[in-house]
Amino acid sequence: MVVREYIRERFFPHIWCPGCGHGIILGAMIRAIHSLDVPKNDVVVVSGIGCSARICGYLDFHTLHTIHGRALAFATGIKLSRPELTCIVPMGDGDALAIGGNHLLHAARRNIDVTALVMNNSVYGMTGGQSSPTTGYGDYATTAPYGNIDRAFDTVKLALGAGATFVARTTTYHVTELIGILEKAIAHKGFSLVEVLSQCPTYYGRRNQLASAVDMLHYYRTHTIPLGSGKKAKHPELIERGIFIAEEKPEYCVEYDAIVEKASKESDA
Repeated sequence: MVVREYIRERFFPHIWCPGCGHGIILGAMIRAIHSLDVPKNDVVVVSGIGCSARICGYLDFHTLHTIHGRALAFATGIKLSRPELTCIVPMGDGDALAIGGNHLLHAARRNIDVTALVMNNSVYGMTGGQSSPTTGYGDYATTAPYGNIDRAFDTVKLALGAGATFVARTTTYHVTELIGILEKAIAHKGFSLVEVLSQCPTYYGRRNQLASAVDMLHYYRTHTIPLGSGKKAKHPELIERGIFIAEEKPEYCVEYDAIVEKASKESDA
């Protein structure tokens, strides 16, 4: 496999900080698409605003760089008009869960066939390190210099509660696992959400005693466990990784087409 076939080299070097986890996610996404043998012209990547959103500019697919929090709204329109396309929507934790939170809920409940990729670095990285919906209680950020008092969203529980039919979580440390999960998520016919814990040593790490990318990757290794591990009962603070749900339910575009066909037959009657 030649990774360069899938990237727009004219936009390199990238703007991500040294040690950022988003490049690992970009590489994993490329490898998952290549493994699935999806033609490049059949893939569309939609992003919003933020560090994560720049990923669409680096990928040599059909891409749409939209406005903050609205990537899933644009992706819904694309999928309804061109349902044959494979639609992937990379978003940051702020992009997906703050201003874009309502779009996430409704895309999940509709079960529209897009893959939402939440690149979770627990901070607003592009705009200066403000706390985000996934910044942990007691964590530090530029807007929480004495510790964050907001409770963090659990992205997985949120997606499950909204009705997503494929939900998974992994980290940038577990690269092989990440590629495998992305393959399954992209192939799934329905709404898929994959949360990837991604290190931000520049803003999150250096304020929270994880001053380097290596420190943060080590944290992902020691503070996450496979789904179903017995360690969770004794250590509830550990974060579970894996596929939390993968079920088949009617997909939104298919049902929409059926409604259109039904209405057409009735109007001709």
